[in-house]
Amino acid sequence: MRIFSALFSLALTGLLSVSAYSQMLASFNGDGLTYGHVHLNVSDMDRHIQILEDHFGGRTVRKGQNANGDPLLTAIVLNNTLVALSPSDPTMPSSQSAMDHFGVKVRNMEMFLDKWRADGLPVTTALWAEQFPSPPNGFTGDTFIGAEGQVNAFVDFPNGARVELQEDQGLQQEVTGYHIHFNTPEHEELLAWYTEVFNLEVRPRGAIATTTNVPGMNLSFGGGSSDRAATQGTAIDHIGFEIDGLEEFCRRLEAAGIEFQVPYREIPAIDLNIAYIIDPRGVRIEFTEGYDEY
Repeated sequence: MRIFSALFSLALTGLLSVSAYSQMLASFNGDGLTYGHVHLNVSDMDRHIQILEDHFGGRTVRKGQNANGDPLLTAIVLNNTLVALSPSDPTMPSSQSAMDHFGVKVRNMEMFLDKWRADGLPVTTALWAEQFPSPPNGFTGDTFIGAEGQVNAFVDFPNGARVELQEDQGLQQEVTGYHIHFNTPEHEELLAWYTEVFNLEVRPRGAIATTTNVPGMNLSFGGGSSDRAATQGTAIDHIGFEIDGLEEFCRRLEAAGIEFQVPYREIPAIDLNIAYIIDPRGVRIEFTEGYDEY
């Protein structure tokens, strides 16, 4: 009986270990598309890696090596998405760019925020709410009721990449990727561009009517009274989609009149194929093939 119990405990430990490190991208849709990543410019790589590992449950992957012995690519794998990091001081926080923030779901908001504060990190919601003459809907200090009727909060990384948190007590994981949020004038036209280019349908997210979905991620579009900065060089430098069959996908986009900032190329040193375009409001988009194997 003791042998059986020991074997059962060992097997259970193994299952839990696999579950803890089972982060992966969502399955491709029929067009070979799934969500890939957000890419941040950061002045302190080690601090951002620590935050993404300790607070978001990330698993760090390093690929290649430059002349100084540093990795060519550092990516932290979360559930449904990756966060890639470049060692570069951002020109401005994401709240001033067209890619305002990205969002994750958390299983326990109070636990997440308590640990966040204990690490000396500010909860941005409270600072943001102080700018308003009356509290936002359901505002109770560091949290508020979001577009889907759930408890939400905002936090900022040290270099200004903004993250929206939404509580979902039914999650199997503590944290999972959920949405990216564009903020720009004429956002309905930008939504239409994304749905046309990626063959998507408009699907409201709670009270937000102007959203669409790709596997693993919601794309939400909000308006603004003034133009936001293009994303390249800012805290959220670009977003990324993972493509099954990237070279052919790029040919189709070129045939449809899409201009590439960086044409299709293969980079064996980091096990990745890539290409870049810029959307009509200045959001830089990377297409990748290979992140699903990270």
